[in-house]
Amino acid sequence: MSFGDEHGHGGDPGRTTDDSFGGMGQTRTRLPDGGSGDGYGGGRRPQRSSRSLIAVVGVVVLLIAAIAFANRGGGGDSGASGAGGGDDRASGSEPTAASGVKPVTGKNGGIPSGFAKDEQGAESAAANYAAVLGSDGMFNQERRRDIVQAIAHAGSATKLQSGFDADYSPAFLSNIGLEPDGTAPAGSTFVNRTLPAGTKVAKFATDTADINVWCMGLFGLTGDSSTKPVTNGWFTVNVKLKWDGSDWKVVETSQKTGPTPVTGDNPVSGSDEIADAVNEFGGFTYAR
Repeated sequence: MSFGDEHGHGGDPGRTTDDSFGGMGQTRTRLPDGGSGDGYGGGRRPQRSSRSLIAVVGVVVLLIAAIAFANRGGGGDSGASGAGGGDDRASGSEPTAASGVKPVTGKNGGIPSGFAKDEQGAESAAANYAAVLGSDGMFNQERRRDIVQAIAHAGSATKLQSGFDADYSPAFLSNIGLEPDGTAPAGSTFVNRTLPAGTKVAKFATDTADINVWCMGLFGLTGDSSTKPVTNGWFTVNVKLKWDGSDWKVVETSQKTGPTPVTGDNPVSGSDEIADAVNEFGGFTYAR
């Protein structure tokens, strides 16, 4: 689950990958219309376009629908709390709603650990593992091996490790503009961050779980001379887990593109603003 398959570095027999981890293997940079921008917002898109009008109308429709839904059924108990609600999957619905259970406090190599042996615990584990596997730490050999050893099931660790090491080859790092140790060149900030938006249980048994994690990813290099500005993409990561006696561990991962929402009309931020945001805003521990 990396950039390897997109760039001809071969696949990992323990993983299948439809797209590069983070969905960034074939990103397109959309420069602002008009102006003399460098890809980081030197120009601005028109204040109002037909797509903008459609977006506004869409928001109004969504608000009306939300109000109607909120008023439906009066003040009775809708069962939204989940108490006695049964299996959401039976009705075709499985929202990633807050459960009130706090995120885990345990850490293994700086990575959350000690997840509960239930569906909620498996979903939280999958979200946290997707985030760390889609982080900039994977581009450094030493940190990558620490990550894999911390989250991989003992029976799959060697296969996963060899696959990731092959994916993040020196040639690949050079191709995306990084130094051999995975760091950004002087004057630039490397951005590779995965942000889970929701989780869904595909299968669950006593000691195994198959979880899908819908994510948004950021990838690129900041800096005035960067030819790979930071872009974003949407993708779904499938994480197969196995209980090792005390925690959920990764057996196999794969991913596919989307679901992808319509891009908004927010003005593009400058390179320095993106770099500052990445350095100042930390990540999260994800809980179901």
